[in-house]
Amino acid sequence: MIKFVLLMVLCSEIAANQCKIIPTPNALFEDYNSCIIYGYEYSHKLMTTFDLEWTNNMKAYTKFSCEPDKII
Repeated sequence: MIKFVLLMVLCSEIAANQCKIIPTPNALFEDYNSCIIYGYEYSHKLMTTFDLEWTNNMKAYTKFSCEPDKII
């Protein structure tokens, strides 16, 4: 059976900063569609919780992908 794993990171356009892994409440999904929709929704929710000045100064953004994972 194939499931999909959500991999999400928080990044900054500032050159010296590296992307950091973001733990998510849900990480395993039945299909690609449910994973990618959750990724967009969670990313939006997360970004709206950050301080506006911090987000603008850091030029923060999220990146995510949904990768197949074979579950035995």
